[in-house]
Amino acid sequence: MESGEATLPDDLLALLREVDTPTVCNAIEVAEGRRGFNRFTRGTMQHSKPGDPPIVGFARTAKIAGLTPPKEAAEVIRARRMEYFHSMAAGVGPTAVVVEDIDYPNCIAGWWGEVHVAVHKGLGLSGAVTNGVMRDLDVMDEGFPVLAGSVGPSHGFVHVVEIGNPVNVFGLNVVQGELVHADRHGALVVPPDVITQLKEAIETVIASEAIVLGPARAPGFNIEKLEKVWAKFEAART
Repeated sequence: MESGEATLPDDLLALLREVDTPTVCNAIEVAEGRRGFNRFTRGTMQHSKPGDPPIVGFARTAKIAGLTPPKEAAEVIRARRMEYFHSMAAGVGPTAVVVEDIDYPNCIAGWWGEVHVAVHKGLGLSGAVTNGVMRDLDVMDEGFPVLAGSVGPSHGFVHVVEIGNPVNVFGLNVVQGELVHADRHGALVVPPDVITQLKEAIETVIASEAIVLGPARAPGFNIEKLEKVWAKFEAART
């Protein structure tokens, strides 16, 4: 069963591609009216091109392995890989890949390199999130960010194990079809019940932070000026 059946409004999609993942995390709490949102990755991940626009898309999920050779027949492995590509090419757009390497934390298989980045980008996906390995950093195509668990040189015995099932990447459980937002800070899943409020919530976060950021960045800022604006900031934020 998949989540995220509806497409995103164009204005929300454009905004999500402009703001960082911490802003979206804050905005979800604004939309929910409370702190404590916790569907995000834990720990520090590696980004293929820090500074690139964020990954935004409904998740296409899979599990891979590569530390040891597969036990299934070669024709089964080849057929499953093509089934994987068919799954990646499906779904409601925009889409993004979320792949769990089941060898974690001992991953060696660079599923994400020059070839797979080009293929997935060509199939219309917006980026990839994985707890596994990426490589070929200098020759990856532009416009397809990868947020990975590590960087390495090898592909090992990499093969697809599962397609379309729930996955876990750095503590974040993702079900196929859920809306993912990710950048160099990590990844999160946007709860479906806040999507209709998310644009307004992001705008609220930006406006509330401007209450302090404007004066703090202006000449002559001091503790007295901070005292005047901080109470307004506290009242405006969640």
